[in-house]
Order: sequence, then structure tokens, then C-alpha cells
Amino acid sequence: MPTSGVEARIHSSVAQRCRSALPALCPNREGMMDISNMSPPHSVEAEQAVLGGLMLDNESWDLIADRIKADDFFRAEHRLIFQSIAALAESNRPFDVVTVSDSMAAIDAAGGLAYLSELAKNTPSVANIKAYADTVSNRAHLRRLISHGYACTREASDPQADAAVVQDVIEQQLFALGQGRQTSDFVDVNQMLLQVVDKIDHRFNAGESVVGVPTGLSDLDELTGGLQPADLIILAARPSMGKTSLALNFVDAALQKDDHSTVQIYSLEMPAEAIIYRLLSILGHLNLEKLIRGQLEDEDWSRLSLAVAKVNSYRERLVIDDQADLTPSAIRARARRGARRFGKPALIMIDYLQMMKCPGTENRANEISEISRSLKALAKEFDCPVVALSQLNRELERRPNKRPINADLRDSGAL
Repeated sequence: MPTSGVEARIHSSVAQRCRSALPALCPNREGMMDISNMSPPHSVEAEQAVLGGLMLDNESWDLIADRIKADDFFRAEHRLIFQSIAALAESNRPFDVVTVSDSMAAIDAAGGLAYLSELAKNTPSVANIKAYADTVSNRAHLRRLISHGYACTREASDPQADAAVVQDVIEQQLFALGQGRQTSDFVDVNQMLLQVVDKIDHRFNAGESVVGVPTGLSDLDELTGGLQPADLIILAARPSMGKTSLALNFVDAALQKDDHSTVQIYSLEMPAEAIIYRLLSILGHLNLEKLIRGQLEDEDWSRLSLAVAKVNSYRERLVIDDQADLTPSAIRARARRGARRFGKPALIMIDYLQMMKCPGTENRANEISEISRSLKALAKEFDCPVVALSQLNRELERRPNKRPINADLRDSGAL
């Protein structure tokens, strides 16, 4: 257990998410709502307005092409019409009532020429097509959440199911669903240029040499400028070579940068108690083995007292999660909850990469590749460095020159 003032936070499982998000999707004998007669979320009017707007103004295609896809439409005829419009747009051909009708082999299944004419005639306003598209996309997302809710209920209802496997699969599916929702416009280069120039000017006037998160090691900070936002940093070594202790130096330096910085630690290997022991050893310059055994000299107690006071001062800014076998989607969900509760992290540390799991991948190489991709996405989402510890291969110890190279990384082809 962590010492006073620092908590190891073990967050709730996906079952909690299912209970809160799906109150009406799990009928039981306690009188929950019966949804058998309820229509899935959709807006026929918004779907019609999107299709009619596209046929009235072909230039509006560029406004919504990355916002919706054919599967977002609830009605089958609308999916067919949108697919035809998309095919015409991709081939740089005009699309209106006539050309769309001519391009459709199954025009009758889409309501015929008369229905296409009605769509164009009854469109409220082409100017609002982005809003209509967002409505269609949002309702489609709600339907997919309902589908995942059914899957969650179905899988969890199997008495032979492994709860951990079901949780991992559902979390991974929800993560993928969330990824599919992310869209962004092109970057305004002029605005970005102004931001960059302002940063350069500020750093010049402030005399800053460390522009990222400090590591606490002056030579390394001088070489790298600190750990940069949105970077995934792999810190690798053979077992018992001090990877965790070095990373905890980074943690301490990040917390000292200002009084508002938070750091999240996901320790898949060590319990939270071991993390605290190492922090006290580092901050108090104490021998770790003697500290664990309580074999301290008289002069050690004052250093321990100062180290305890320092760790205690971090309070909720130091967030530790020592749950084992976490998946990338689980870490991302926990990181979001931690950010909402304790503040945006300045640094995220993961110890260590090879202990993470990613169900559904074909082999270990694909699994590590998906894990590293997800951690990079995590760093970009929170705009903070993610330090992931990693093991080195045993072949390193067989060489006369034991200086590590990239090929020594375990599963290096996927990193």
C-alpha cells in the first residue's frame, strides 16, 4: 500500500461503464425498461436533408465527406443513394437527381426517381448540411453503442465466459469505436505559425533551454531539451538494471516543474508499495535494500523524513495504478478518468510495455505493434510524453560489446 498522502487508484472495470451507459438495454425482473418496441436512434429528416443538399450543391460534398459514411444512414435506401453519390464524387462526376438515378442499378430499391426528386425538393437549407451530417453521424454512433451494449450483455451472460477476456474485448471495441469518431479540420498554417513564433520569442526572453518536461538529469536535458509533448519514449534495459528508478527520476522532475503538474504511473509489474519504496530511496538517497528491511543508520532517518514529506506533498498530483495485465484501451480509459479527476498529466509512465495485453491480435509481433500505436495515440491525445519501459533481448549479454542497439529491443520489429 502507498504511504500517507498518496493513493494507488484502481479504477472500475468496463462492467461499470455498461451499467451506467445501458440502463435500458439489460431487461431483468426488477422492471427495467423493455426496448423491444423502441426504434433505434435515427433521424430520417436529417438523412434526407444530407442527400438532398448534396444533389443540390455538389460543392457541399467536401464539407461532409469526412464526417459521415454510408453505414451511418439508418434507412437502406439512403445508404444506397449515398453510396452512388460518393462513387460519382470520387470519379469527379456531377451528382444530381438525374445522374444519381442513372448510376444506380437498383433505383427502385432506393425509392425510384420520384423519391430522389422529393429529397432535392424538400431540403430545408444546403447551408446547414454540416449540422445535418453531424446529426446523422451522432445517431449512428448511438446505434453502435447500443449494439456494443447488447454484445456486452450477451458475452457477460455466458457462465463459461472469462470475465477478464470479455472486459478486454469490449474495452478494445469501445476504444476502436471512439477512434472512428475522431475527425479534425486541416491545420490553419498561419495561426500555427503565430503560435510557434510566440513560443520562440517567449523561450528566448526567458532563457529556457529545457522546452519539454525535465528529466532531472542535466546532461540529458541539455541533449534533448526535455521530454517533448506527444512523444512516445521507449526506455529499455535488461532486468534489474534500474529502468524503473530512472523513470521515477523523470516522474519526480515532472512533478517539481510546477505545483499544478500531475503524473500518472501505470505499474503492471510492481505493486504500488514497491513504487513508493523506490521513490523514497531516490529522493532520500537511501539504499533500497536497507530501506525495505528497515536497516537504517541514524543519519538515514532525517533523509527518509525529508523524502516522505516530499512524496506526501505531491498528494493527488501523483496518480498510481498497479493493476496488472492492462490493455491499451483500458489504460487510455483510466488516463481519461485520471485527467478529469486530478488534472491533465504532464507525463505518463508505463512499467512495462511487454506486460500489456491486446486481445484479438494474431501474434505477439502484431500485439506489440498495436500496443505501441495505441501508446503513441495516448501521448498525442494528452499532448504529453509517454515513457514506456521495455525489456532488452538476452542476446545482448552474449556480445563482447554490451552497449544496446535498437535491434536489442524485445519485439523490436514492432516498436
